[in-house]
Amino acid sequence: MLYIVALLQAAAAGADRGYGLIGAGLAAGLAVVGAGIGIGLIGGRATEGIARQPEATARIQTAMIIAAALVEGVALFVAVIAFLIQGKINF
Repeated sequence: MLYIVALLQAAAAGADRGYGLIGAGLAAGLAVVGAGIGIGLIGGRATEGIARQPEATARIQTAMIIAAALVEGVALFVAVIAFLIQGKINF
C-alpha cells in the first residue's frame, strides 16, 4: 500500500503539476461522495431492519455504527492521501 502512495506522489510531482492537483481534488471529492452514499445506504437499511424487527434495535444500531465508522475511516484515509499529494506539488 505504501508503494502505491509513493507512486502517486511521484506522479504528482512530475512535469505537469496541474494533473496532480486535479487528481488530488478528484480523489478527495470521490471519497466524500462514496462515503455519503455508503452511510446513506447503511442508515436506510438499518432503519428498514429496525422497522421490520423492533426487538433487534440494539444489535442493528451497533452493527450500523461499526459499519459507518469503517466507511468514514476509508474516506478519511483517501482524503489524507489526497492532501499529501497536493502538498508534494510545488510551484
